[in-house]
Amino acid sequence: MKLITAIIKPFKVPEVRSALDKIGISGMTLTEVKGFGRQKGHTELYRGAEYTIDFLPKIKIEIAVSDEMVDSAKNAIIKSSASGKIGDGKIFISPIDEVIRIRTGESNEDALQ
Repeated sequence: MKLITAIIKPFKVPEVRSALDKIGISGMTLTEVKGFGRQKGHTELYRGAEYTIDFLPKIKIEIAVSDEMVDSAKNAIIKSSASGKIGDGKIFISPIDEVIRIRTGESNEDALQ
């Protein structure tokens, strides 16, 4: 099992959710986050004063998938969130040792269903 963590632009969430739903992944956790990478923020004008926005708003999506679903989930996220411009985001894939559904006590693959 793997944990896929994707950092994407906020307006791409509906497309990513739809793409993941099409391949059978319906459960996910979304978190509003702020950060920067190569993009390093940008400057804006407000009431005639220029100021720098260092941390840009992003969405962090976390999904737990079976090993067999990793490539299809990864590809679905890439295809649905890529614009080809700086700041599209990143995907991190980490191993999961154990998953337990609290309500039923199911574990591992059974808890992901």
